[in-house]
This record gives sequence, structure tokens and C-alpha cells, in this order.
Amino acid sequence: MAYLSDIEIAHRCVMKPITDIAEAAGIDEKYLEQYGKYKAKVDYRLLDDCTKPDGKLVLVTAITPTPAGEGKTTTTIGLADGLRKIGKSSVAALREPSLGPVFGIKGGAAGGGYSQVVPMEDINLHFTGDFHAIGAANNLLAAMLDNHIHQGNSLNIDTRRITWKRCVDMNDRQLRNIVDGLGGRVNGMPREDGFDITVASEIMAVFCLSSSITDLKERLSKIIVAYNTEGQPVTAGDLKAVGAMAALLKDAIKPNLVQTLEGTPVFVHGGPFANIAHGCNSVMATRMALKLGDYAVTEAGFGADLGAEKFFDIKCRYAGLKPSCAVVVATVRALKMHGGLKKTELAKPDLGALERGVPNLLRHVSNIRNIYKLPCVVAVNRFPADTQEELDFVIDACSKLGVNVVLSEVWAKGGEGGAKLAEEVVRLCDEPNDFTFSYDIDATIEEKIDAVCRRIYGGDGFVCLPKARKELDDIKALGFDGLPVCMAKTQYSFSDDPTKPGAPERFKITVKNVKVSAGAGFIVVQTGDIMTMPGLPKVPAAENIDVDENGVISGLF
Repeated sequence: MAYLSDIEIAHRCVMKPITDIAEAAGIDEKYLEQYGKYKAKVDYRLLDDCTKPDGKLVLVTAITPTPAGEGKTTTTIGLADGLRKIGKSSVAALREPSLGPVFGIKGGAAGGGYSQVVPMEDINLHFTGDFHAIGAANNLLAAMLDNHIHQGNSLNIDTRRITWKRCVDMNDRQLRNIVDGLGGRVNGMPREDGFDITVASEIMAVFCLSSSITDLKERLSKIIVAYNTEGQPVTAGDLKAVGAMAALLKDAIKPNLVQTLEGTPVFVHGGPFANIAHGCNSVMATRMALKLGDYAVTEAGFGADLGAEKFFDIKCRYAGLKPSCAVVVATVRALKMHGGLKKTELAKPDLGALERGVPNLLRHVSNIRNIYKLPCVVAVNRFPADTQEELDFVIDACSKLGVNVVLSEVWAKGGEGGAKLAEEVVRLCDEPNDFTFSYDIDATIEEKIDAVCRRIYGGDGFVCLPKARKELDDIKALGFDGLPVCMAKTQYSFSDDPTKPGAPERFKITVKNVKVSAGAGFIVVQTGDIMTMPGLPKVPAAENIDVDENGVISGLF
């Protein structure tokens, strides 16, 4: 049987004018700023003017990702559609895709099958220009920093301790480490430099955690770009860059409104990576979804050890959000891969591999229930090759933890395939919960790192390399020890070793670097080999993307 590609399905959708979507969501026209017929920005003043009580907040997360795929975004969209199918008012809030992965290994990232947000080509490419604005603000700050040094360096910046990098929203390994300022005195001060991908910029994190223009400017002012010769931090505020940066971001911080294939309202806004940043869409978009829907469905990047942990411990803590329940997405295929099967072997039944792999799912479920004290449901994306015996095994394993399993068919059936999941989510949202965090914010930095390593990852704590130990001591001396921690770790394992799938035990996390993101308001703890500028694969997805003479794009999955 021949299946339509994601983009072919999207092209067959008859989209509603975005004004109709806004009206159905209860957004007055005065808050709407249209970007063509099918997308718009919504003025953040809506948050101050809307008197409707907040709806229920539902987080969609997943098992540790594998090349077999889990379908977290697809499930998020299908659940929002499914809630509408059973008569509930729902609004989804998602991250914007980064151009780097779209042209690299992932292709499109706006859901899949009959569970997509549209217009998917716009969302996956330039959309409303938010990431370009973030990149411009980042690079303006870099330019003002280097110009300050060139013009006399009155702040006594130590050019060996510049921490701010330029950025571009593309996978470009050639730019990871560069030397710039060459060509004589008129062309700047020669120094080592580098680029991050835009979604790794601290401005992306600031953008997503800001609650207003005022909050945005305050956070931007705190960004540390370098240290002076006395070891004191130099900030964007010191460089007088904040006003101009905020001017570049003033429209970008307004959440973007689009729709699912079935006309459910969706905010797609912001997109920090979860393995190097906090991995969640903007606070403003989430709050709008809560104001406009009885159920706000959102997602967090990668597995629950990364995206969900940061959603709970950073985003919810700062924004004062209280989730009502969580959905953990899994596939039998991916669990068998965690059990040791190769990707080419996943179609054949193998209860032994499933038994070895299912502890990964159970650890994620246990963390959400027992650490964060939230009710949860497991959503299994069913593939044609899944046997009933394998599905029963997963159902039985989860039932021992008191967690229901719902088979999800949103890829093939859209909202209809997510109706059963929606019913379970509604049931869980009506249960009382004692949502809490995985660590106390008043704990020491070491205690916070240790709590995540032991309680969330299932390890035996952490070890600090000498460089990281000095960085930790410096951060504490500067008074930043009251911030939450943002763990930068491989997405492919609970440990910091990507070759250890499943639910590894008796390991310690190695902390290699520690830095403070004072604007975002967290301490980045780098473990393993985490790249803030990815590279393209041997066969990038860009090779299959094209546009015809009518402007119709193909190849975005």
C-alpha cells in the first residue's frame, strides 16, 4: 500500500483563514497581526486583558529517543485534535523547528501523517522570522562587544575570557571554532571565536522564558558576554545593547497562531534544544493556550529525562505553572531498539528485546509519578508490525506501576485516532495531584546536579573535572548558586554515554564544564560531548528538498 508523504497530506488540507481560527479560539481581531492568510501573531496584551480562568496543562513527553522514532510532536497534535473530537476545548503549544535539523537529519518537524500543523512548509522554513530576529539580536550583541574592545575597551574586558559567540540557524560544523579580526588594526582584534546554532543561543532561552517586554529587557541586561581583567562579569547591560536587542525582538516575542489539519488552534513559538538548553516553547505561548482552551497541550524536547525535567524544574518553576498530567510517548519498535535490536531488525517480533528495553519506559514513567507527583498515561504509537503479544507486554509492565496504556493512531487517523488518549487525559486531569520539583531551589549547585543525576537519570551521582570544579566555585563566588540547573547531556541515554540505551545503572555523570546563563536564569552543566553547533549528516535532508515552478515545495517529509 502506498502512503502519502507528510507534505503531500498537508498539501491536500483545505486550511481555514487564520481569522476564523482566531475567532473560534476567542481571540479578538484587535490582538491579531496577520502574516498572510494562514498564520498570525497574537499580541501579548491579550494575556493581561483575558479574564478567563486557566485551563488544564498537559505535557507530552517521551522515552529516550532512538532512530526508530517515537512521534512526540505527532502525538501532541493528535491529542489536541482528539480532545476536540470528544467535545473539549483544546489549544496546543509547540516549539518552532530549527532550520539546521530541517535541512540536516530530521526533515520537517511539524507533526506527521494526519496529525500535523499547517502551513507545514512555512513553519519548517522561515515562518514569521522569529529565529532570524533572535539571530540578529545575538549577533548585534557580539558586534557591540567586539566594537567596544576595538574602540578602547573602557570596561577592561579580558579578551581571553570572552564567552559570547555569534550564531546562525544552520548545521555548519565549519563555524564551530574560528579565528576572526584578522587583517590589521582597522579590522578588529584578532581572537579565537566560534558560532552556535541559533537555538543554542542564550537569547533563545531568554526569549522563551520571558513573560513580558519588561521581563525580556531585564533578562537581556543580565546576559554575561565576557569577564574583565579582575574576573568580574561584563553584561549586555554594561555594553548598552539591551534597548536595540529588544527592538529587534519586539514582534518576535508575540506568539504565532496556526492550525492543525483539523482546525485546532496551535501556538508555535520559540525552540531551544533540550539537550543543550531547556527544550520548551515560550512561556507566553503556553499561557495563551491556557487562557484560550480548557486544555492546553504542550510538549518538551527529547526524552523525559531532558525536556520534561527542564519543563518542570525550570519553566514551571519560573512561570508558576502547575501541570495537570503527563503523557509519555513510546513505540514498541523503539523499546526493542533499547533492548539491543538493530534498526533493520525491528519489524520482527522479539519479546526478549522488548523485555530488555521496556525498563527505559518504566523509569521515565516512575520519575513523573514518583518524583514530580503527576498522574500520567503511556501513549503507544502502534505500527503495523507490532504484535498483540508485544503490546500486551507493554500494557502489563505499565499496569504494575498503576499506569494505563492507550494505543495511539493519530498518525493514520488524526483526532479520531487520539480520542481514546484524550478521554484518559481528561480523566487524569480531574485527579488531584501534588506536583513538585526534583530539587529544592535553595540547595547548593552540587546538590541540584546530584539530585538530577540520581533521581531522574538513575545514576550514582556525578564527578567534576578540575576545570568544571573551578567554574563551579567561581559561579558560587559571583552569587549565582540560587539558580536552577540546566543539564546539557546526550539525548540518547539516561547516562552521559550515548552508547548506553535502556535503563543503565551504576554510572556517574561526568561534568566537564559549568557556565551561568544569567539572562535565562539557569546554570548550564555540560556533560559528555555536547555540540552547540551540529553538523550535517553524510546525506542531508536538504538533498531531497525542492520547489517547482509554481512555488510548491517537496521533500519536507
